[in-house]
Amino acid sequence: MATSEPSAVAAGQHTVGREVVVEVKALQKYFGRNHVLKGVDLQVHKGEVIVLIGPSGSGKSTFLRCLNFLEDPTTGEISIGGVRVVCGSHGGQFKKDVHQIRMKCGMVFQEFNLFPHKDATENVTEGPMLVKGEKKSDAVEKAHELLTKVGLADRMDFFPSQLSGGQKQRVAIARAMAMDPVLMLFDEPTSALDPELIGEVLKVMKDLAAQGMTMIVVSHEMGFSRDVADRVVYMDDGYFIEQGPPSEVFFHPQDDRTRRFLRHILPEKEPQHAKELGIVEVGQELPDPDAAPLQGPAGAALNEDNLADTAIPEIPLSGGPSGELPLPPGNEEL
Repeated sequence: MATSEPSAVAAGQHTVGREVVVEVKALQKYFGRNHVLKGVDLQVHKGEVIVLIGPSGSGKSTFLRCLNFLEDPTTGEISIGGVRVVCGSHGGQFKKDVHQIRMKCGMVFQEFNLFPHKDATENVTEGPMLVKGEKKSDAVEKAHELLTKVGLADRMDFFPSQLSGGQKQRVAIARAMAMDPVLMLFDEPTSALDPELIGEVLKVMKDLAAQGMTMIVVSHEMGFSRDVADRVVYMDDGYFIEQGPPSEVFFHPQDDRTRRFLRHILPEKEPQHAKELGIVEVGQELPDPDAAPLQGPAGAALNEDNLADTAIPEIPLSGGPSGELPLPPGNEEL
């Protein structure tokens, strides 16, 4: 697979390598006559974190599901971890390659999709034992390591009904990681959670990024995107409209559709996420994250809007030849 230069390191959190883990070319998806993906291209390097944003119905979740063939793409090419598939093909080799790509992807959904009759450990060991043929003792040992890593060392024998939403989602992440994926896909993993539980899931995702996991995330969690994403991709109507570092896409978008989404759709549909960007009302100009207050005494005067009182320094006055003092400014009448 071809390689190219990596993108920049994201916010000092993790390093992006040179190896291309994911390459998508001219991917299209039809549902009957509904053209959902319209020839999108994407290249993702090892350790890179991509966040997809865009309005509902733009094709974000469909794109993720096509990557691991939960949906069958209509045409295009998908390469993941060195396995290449020409979409729309048939036959034994095609099925074998699709299976290999699925084995290389871990996916976390909006809903947790845990087995309700199995405890946390059993939910994590199910895939490695049934799909990869791992011994039960090895699978259990790995499950305990992963559950500890996601902060659930004291919940290993708890059933889903005994866990909070955030804990269930962390079990789901451990379950996906148990398959040793080269790529993790997250489809709005915090959208079904109460606000107070979102942080614990995002922390696990940040830790995965710091450990070098390649990730594609559908999310409008702006704080996570700013802190962790190497690239934000704005998607609309089945196209990748604009992409770049979070500081560019969020605060200096180049395309009108991106600007409309950030200035109009976010405040109306997702006010909390808009607030994270500093957009508090529909149509507001995007804030400038680079604008810093002026420093020093003069800067303090300007920033406190008291220029008239303090911007002009007070000049010491000395007496004239006969000891007289000059008139104060503004009272020059003789």
